[in-house]
Amino acid sequence: MTTVAELWRYPVKSFQGEKVDQLHVGAGGTAGDRVLAVVDPEARKVLSAERYADLLMASARLTDDDVVITLPSGASYAASDPGVHDALSAWLDKEVRLEPPPTDGVFPMEMYSGMSDEETPLFDWGGPPGTWLDLADAHFLTTASLRAAEALHPEGQWDVRRFRPTALLSSDADGYVEESWATLMLGGVTADVLMPTMRCSMPSRAQPGLDRDKAIGTSIRDGNVNNLGIYCTVTQAGVIAVGATVAVPSK
Repeated sequence: MTTVAELWRYPVKSFQGEKVDQLHVGAGGTAGDRVLAVVDPEARKVLSAERYADLLMASARLTDDDVVITLPSGASYAASDPGVHDALSAWLDKEVRLEPPPTDGVFPMEMYSGMSDEETPLFDWGGPPGTWLDLADAHFLTTASLRAAEALHPEGQWDVRRFRPTALLSSDADGYVEESWATLMLGGVTADVLMPTMRCSMPSRAQPGLDRDKAIGTSIRDGNVNNLGIYCTVTQAGVIAVGATVAVPSK
């Protein structure tokens, strides 16, 4: 049996997320997820930890009416605070702003052409218009896949926080089980599998409690053609709660 073990949302793109008991997931993403991002307004680009690793050292959480960010110094700011932009700029030593997605096009982010290889040239990747998502409505990862990946590099810290899924699904299966799925139903949500989740440099980055480890990325690259987890398109919106059973219809 497969069940929902953990649920995550990331109110600010590339900041540490928050583990929650339930999520509303639909077309266009998860409520409260990636509602804001750090942007370079002059270049019209969004900053991502694929390129700007320090972003993972900050955290973000939702309150009833705002997003609150906490910087590595411990200083906290509400997103509605006019001073938040100066605080972020001083921290990153770069003129930036904390913004919702643009309504007049896409702000691309910079990624490495080798994905898990940070020695390769950069290119611009534009996500879906009107969101700060990288690619798809939802990203699911099983504990089976984490175990399979850990076997490739047993010395690594294979913490789910490195991989930033919408949901971590508990499975007793062996191997990369979710890559065999076409559709899954969890709670009130139905999702079609779009593709395996291609991994970038982000899982290898340091964040609080997790060391910098390039072998995390290269192990996935060499051991499973750079994939871990699945990207999904949500076909029926609804609420997912921790503990929900995951149904996978036969193909």
